[in-house]
Parts: sequence; C-alpha cells; structure tokens
Amino acid sequence: MPDAVDPPPIDVAACLERVRRRDQQAARELVEHLYPLVVRIVRAHLPRRVAEEDLCQEVFLKMFSRLGQYQGAVPFTHWVSRIAVTTCIDHLRAQRRRPEFRWADLSENEAQVLDAVLTSENEVAANDALAARELVHKLLSQLKPEDQLVVRMLDLEQRSIAEIAAATGWNQSLVKVRAFRARRKLQKLFQELKRREKS
Repeated sequence: MPDAVDPPPIDVAACLERVRRRDQQAARELVEHLYPLVVRIVRAHLPRRVAEEDLCQEVFLKMFSRLGQYQGAVPFTHWVSRIAVTTCIDHLRAQRRRPEFRWADLSENEAQVLDAVLTSENEVAANDALAARELVHKLLSQLKPEDQLVVRMLDLEQRSIAEIAAATGWNQSLVKVRAFRARRKLQKLFQELKRREKS
C-alpha cells in the first residue's frame, strides 16, 4: 500500500459508477486514492492489539458493502472518514475495559514525570515529554471510546471543532459538550489517581 501522502486527484464520481458496475480496476483505484486518508484515521485511533492493515481492510470492506447507502449528500471522503472513525470506535468498545489504573502501576520515573508535568510551569525535557504523553494515553484508555476520540482529535491532534464534526458526523455542539465532559472525566481520573497514591 502507498504511504500516507495526498493521493493524486481522480474523478471519484466516475470511479464510483465503475465500481457499481463491478469494475475491479476501479475498485483498486478507489482504494489507492482513499488509503492515505483511511490509514491516517486508523493510526490516530488504533485500538491496542489491533493490526493497522487489518483495520484499514475492515474499513474498505464496510465501504464497499455500504456503497448503495451513499447518496452524495456529503463528499465521498467525509462519508468514508465516518466509516473509519466508527470502525475504530467499535473496536475500542469491543475491547475489554482495562482494570482500574493506579498510581502504583506507574514506574518511579513515570510518577515523577507526571507530577512534574502537572505541577510545574517550566518546560518539560523532550524525553520527559514523551513519557508524559505515554501517561496521558494510559489515562485516556480509561475513558469511553467516544470520549477518547474527542480528546485525541481536539487536544492531541489539534483539530478544529468543525473538522471533528465532519469526521464523526456529530454536530458541533455535541463535539463541544463531549470534549468538555471528557476533559472533566480525565481530570477526575487523575485526581483519583493522586488521592489513591496519598492514602
């Protein structure tokens, strides 16, 4: 498969017509055109223990099986993005919820880094920033899939509310509400972690 770079332009509407007539070459062209978009979404939201290529393949299978549902009301790439995001959310839901994350689960270095990141105004060293990022991901894994998704897209990927709404199919108000609630849950998880550490 090609690397995640912008695909060369193709006439998507004409390609879709050929695909609907069972043209295998058109189906391959469509997958090649959409692969960079799909793999970016999958990499950003890849559930643990799920292979990237397997998830991309599942997205394309769903896309082809639901092609009859595409009415052209939104750009085809937006429609495929929603399938990819939903597929990732479904996999996150299917995974068993991890056991409660505790301060004791952290290595001594992780605990120091997390404490420094959350209590210091100073910049964090590059290797500490990487450790802090890993810790954020550990805390994120405790949230519901939709909450994980909105925090990752908004705070880690720096996407706009409008971009998230387009990718997920949620309206912008729902994105804002979910982001607010997810951040509060994340903060509560951290406070519980700190409280358990002190007791």
